[in-house]
Amino acid sequence: MEQTNETNSLACETLIGIFTVDSGVVKVLLSRKKTEPYKGYWTLIGKKLQIDETLEDNITDVVIDETGLSNIYIEQIHTFSSLDRNYSERTLSTVFIGLVDSKTVELKQYKENNGDFSWFSIDAIPKMGYDHDILLKYAIDYLRKKITNSNILKLLFPSDFTLPELQKVYEQILNITIDRRNFRKKFVSMNLIEDTGYKNEGFTGRPAKLYRFQDELKEKTLF
Repeated sequence: MEQTNETNSLACETLIGIFTVDSGVVKVLLSRKKTEPYKGYWTLIGKKLQIDETLEDNITDVVIDETGLSNIYIEQIHTFSSLDRNYSERTLSTVFIGLVDSKTVELKQYKENNGDFSWFSIDAIPKMGYDHDILLKYAIDYLRKKITNSNILKLLFPSDFTLPELQKVYEQILNITIDRRNFRKKFVSMNLIEDTGYKNEGFTGRPAKLYRFQDELKEKTLF
């Protein structure tokens, strides 16, 4: 039998959906492509995996080098390997989520000539390239399951916040309506938060009390 040197092409990449909370709205950081394919479309941030690096090293480089973000929580959530993905070559994509509070978000200029960044509400996602809409939906669903954990919330709200802001995040991610009084009672009774003694002055309407999560926060399921 005649032998052949032909091999199938296989590429691996890491992708990350970085989430933050801005005035009670959950947002994700996306990159807009400036080159084909999918020029002008938005994608998750990432890059191909090199043979001499781990997934963890790769995604850390992506976050630090391309966005300039630091002090970010990163968690691997799934590897996508369907045969019918709309890539030019067989591609395995390992997806991560990142969580960062809005007060520490500072973006550098994108160094390479293939995209720029913008934050989008998870309720207003733009047209996405490849199959990244499916991947982002998976990441949002994963976050939906994690958001009921008090420690995850602390990553998104490490500093002062109002209870209406916190409630708005829950309602947006879980797609539910929560009674304001019951929400406040739950968080106060579970000893998760403390009153800072300050109010969010400078906004229209009645100033709201500012809270922070307790320093020693035990992991609790809230809903």
